[in-house]
Amino acid sequence: MTAGTGAAQAADNLPPKQPLVQDLETGSKECAAGDRRVYVSGAPVLSAVLYDPEEDNHPAEANLVKGEFEAWWTDADGVEQRLTRTTLEGHSGNPQRWHMPEGSVPPDTVISWRVRANDGRATSPWSSEGGGSVCEFVYDDVNPEKATISSPEYPENVFWVDGVGVYGHFTMDSPSDDVVAYSYGFIGGPYGTARPERPGGPVTIPFLPLDSGPESLTVRAIDRAGRSSGQSSYDFMVKSGRAPVAHWPLGDAKGATSADAEAGSDAAAGTGVTFGAPAPARTKLTASATLDGSSHGYLTTDAPAVADPRKSFAVSAWARPADTGRNMTVAGQDAGQAAAFALGLNARGETPDWSFTVGGATVSGGAPETGEWAHLLGVYDAETGKAQLYVNGHEVGTGAGAGATPTATAGAFQIGRVRDGNGYHDRWHGELGGVRVHDRVVVPDEASELAYRETTLRGHWSLETAPDGASPDANGGAPLKLGPGATIYRVPDGSCEWWLDPDCTPPPQPLAGDGHLALDGKTGHAIAEGPVVDTSDSFTISAVVQLADREPERPMTVLSLPGEHTDAFKVRYQPEQHAWQLVMPHRDERGAPETVVARFARADGRDGIGERVAVVYDDATDKVKLYVDGQSGADATAALPNGWRASGPLQIGRARTGDGWGEHLHGDVDEVRAFSGALPDGRIP
Repeated sequence: MTAGTGAAQAADNLPPKQPLVQDLETGSKECAAGDRRVYVSGAPVLSAVLYDPEEDNHPAEANLVKGEFEAWWTDADGVEQRLTRTTLEGHSGNPQRWHMPEGSVPPDTVISWRVRANDGRATSPWSSEGGGSVCEFVYDDVNPEKATISSPEYPENVFWVDGVGVYGHFTMDSPSDDVVAYSYGFIGGPYGTARPERPGGPVTIPFLPLDSGPESLTVRAIDRAGRSSGQSSYDFMVKSGRAPVAHWPLGDAKGATSADAEAGSDAAAGTGVTFGAPAPARTKLTASATLDGSSHGYLTTDAPAVADPRKSFAVSAWARPADTGRNMTVAGQDAGQAAAFALGLNARGETPDWSFTVGGATVSGGAPETGEWAHLLGVYDAETGKAQLYVNGHEVGTGAGAGATPTATAGAFQIGRVRDGNGYHDRWHGELGGVRVHDRVVVPDEASELAYRETTLRGHWSLETAPDGASPDANGGAPLKLGPGATIYRVPDGSCEWWLDPDCTPPPQPLAGDGHLALDGKTGHAIAEGPVVDTSDSFTISAVVQLADREPERPMTVLSLPGEHTDAFKVRYQPEQHAWQLVMPHRDERGAPETVVARFARADGRDGIGERVAVVYDDATDKVKLYVDGQSGADATAALPNGWRASGPLQIGRARTGDGWGEHLHGDVDEVRAFSGALPDGRIP
């Protein structure tokens, strides 16, 4: 290259590129004009990304550009005003910004602006030239006025207004004509932002109360510039959810020909219905009805239970199927020659499940088991158009739960059968009880309450004393009989008082109360006659335990409940994993497959306060959990579809091993409790 050629290239400068509209911003908002112009609430910042051609990026010099900004408007006297600003040089491709001084532009006035790039030798076309556009903004220096709030369903400060599960509609409206959004929040949620159809217009939001008590809605109006009004508050009082509009306990006397209704109309029973069957255990029901699955096994009313299926409603019942191999209906309602809705058992898939159908939408889930009670709840929410299904108080469901379009036709309510164009079919075979219909949404807490089965304390052994070798049950049930190698430890009489005598070495304190069970790790154990709990149903068993050794050499069991050949469950310490384990064989057979869950814990060698261990089997959800000191987790939780019933006495400190007993615990045990039913998480600690 000759010197003359190099000089020619250096002098050959390409002008910067015209700024593009998409690279321009007012504040953080895109460049716009006309009806889409930007509104800002403070001193505006104009921004542009400017480019110089890459060909100008010579190694000997930086590729720098600066921005030449221009803004103009017409003042109140009709005179055009103009401001300009040239920024410092910056690298090509980086934003150049003009921070306009406070008060430099008037409020409520359309301000236009444009920009061009300057590389020190040439300038680009203005951003407004050719196919470009002017940017516009308005500086807004006034906050919008507070919003007013109203609701026809929940008037303000009225004691008390119906109620949980009934939607309210709340209208928010500000006198300011530039409001484009309302930020709102209820106590505990939901929180959100609602936008009116036009600036300054009102907006209405739905709200479903989930619990009773004082409630409050707070609202702030937001204008086009993002300025916020002061906060408006609206207080209202929500009643408890209203009672069902129809309720058949189905606990009528044997020989009855109809089911008495606690609400709604009595239900006439077909000849295939027999009253006086057992009720689900630990519920408020005292009896149930058996339907034989024939064309005579049904109950029906003369009037609909759901007056208008297009409005929100819920239907629920306790159900125990005699088989799960065919479609069966728990409850539904006629709609001419079809059904408005139906709750029941679906056997069309690979495995049976529960289902709720309404307005062409079906949601299904759960796992029906022959001879096992389940509580079913179908909910139709007219506000969302969504169908929901709860099984044993837990929402389940796959399928098209949304988009239900119910019919307006309302016919007779049916228990145990469903109607289509060919007549009634899918008849129920098994027991039913506690059929309810609500004319509102039943909320999740209510779903849990309807399905609740009481937990019953079946045994509580404080292990304070053991007269005649047996520690009594606090409720008067079977005592824990102490075997060889098992003693009740209490602080020895005459022990020194360390808080008075600094040279005193105090004796160990019991784990809880005045005493605990001490086991020698060789033969020590205690037993309570009878299984105490039914392990094929929900149960909870807990104890306080402390290991005597810091480094145990073998597994040791604290709780077990045996069958004929193996334990239905055992809780043991596994030193190899430094963990407490819950072991549940799937069958009462030696070598049967096992479900094992664990929770990490270090052995403390009687240097501490012990650990609280608990096992919870929830037959309603088919889950088993192990808790240590009130905590569980994914590794301590497992599915267990079919628990089996233990037949032997409750064992403290040992487990079945082969033909005899083993895994004897070397340590201390206290406060053993046994419950029928699954204690919820919140009660375990």
